[in-house]
Amino acid sequence: MQNTQTHYRKQLTASRRWVIKIGSALLTNDGAGLNKANIKAWVEQIVQLRQAGLEIVLVSSGAVAEGMSRLGITERPTAVHELQAAAAVGQMGLVQAYESEFSQYHLHTAQVLLTHDDLSNRQRYLNARSTIRSLLALNVIPIINENDTVVTDEIRFGDNDTLAALVANLIEADHLIILTDQEGLFDKNPRNHSDAKIIQQANVTDNTLDTMVESAGGKFGSGGMLTKLRAARLAARSGTHTVIASGRDAKNLTKIYAAENIGSLLFTENKADSAHKQWLAGHLQMRGTLTIDEGAEKVLNQSGSSLLSVGIKSVNGQFNRGEMVSCVSLTGKQIACGLVNYNADEIRRLIGQPSHRIKDILGYINEDEIIHRDNLVLV
Repeated sequence: MQNTQTHYRKQLTASRRWVIKIGSALLTNDGAGLNKANIKAWVEQIVQLRQAGLEIVLVSSGAVAEGMSRLGITERPTAVHELQAAAAVGQMGLVQAYESEFSQYHLHTAQVLLTHDDLSNRQRYLNARSTIRSLLALNVIPIINENDTVVTDEIRFGDNDTLAALVANLIEADHLIILTDQEGLFDKNPRNHSDAKIIQQANVTDNTLDTMVESAGGKFGSGGMLTKLRAARLAARSGTHTVIASGRDAKNLTKIYAAENIGSLLFTENKADSAHKQWLAGHLQMRGTLTIDEGAEKVLNQSGSSLLSVGIKSVNGQFNRGEMVSCVSLTGKQIACGLVNYNADEIRRLIGQPSHRIKDILGYINEDEIIHRDNLVLV
């Protein structure tokens, strides 16, 4: 166990590319805007990491809080348009703060605003990847945030952990570093249990981790570590390891890079999915659901085959050909997701039918498969 732990920690020092995500709790100063002292400390560390040859992409929260401070708003708005306005104003201060600090080290920064739709559209996904890679090649620090000013779903979702994981997939980062106000992932909620122990290292697929974060309950469980665990599993699709650590310590980033036992290291033993599979996994909004039988579930899990009409039991929702749908078991557990070759009404007519009957039933045939294995990813 010790050898394994040492092995994965040492990989941090051998990294070539990190995505660092900094949460709102660290960036904001109790409603008084951005914590400039913290930003200064993180920039100093990032500069040291860059000097060591590490490429850095920064995913930063804090725009809404900074906007509220600038506008003199003391309570977080509930109206979407007011949140969007606060985010628009706050983005100016957020990027200005980073630009001011990095410029002292003669480093340029670039603001990149993304939405989940940007990463779900194949062409925009590839454009975003090319842009960020070009910025890194030019020795620029990309600072990424959700485009809260135009997309209502992103403000309501409020999950930059997931965005950071998708960015890690996008650029095939070696490590995702999630800085938070906790020291890492604990076996129980440390705010309620004095005997809580930090999980120094675990395989990201370990099912016992789910029990730990879900049993915490409240804000810590559903709005904190649970989203970070999900983000770590999403990042693992590109072979990316994740470290969840405290951002309170001014030297934690450089300590993590030095392979010290800081925070919780969630490693993956899986090889990176293909770029196309990573893009598929990044789809967060399903257009519909296909319930599949036990035979289809077994085939998908064991051999990664295509989904055929004979294995479908029911269809939920309205969707068109080429849209993303979720495949669930008879018990409602999500098994996979993929791009369908037929629309919802067509698939309803094909439920339980063998592929050779598609043309007889519909009068035409697009593909023999409802979802081809190249367009399907297990979840």
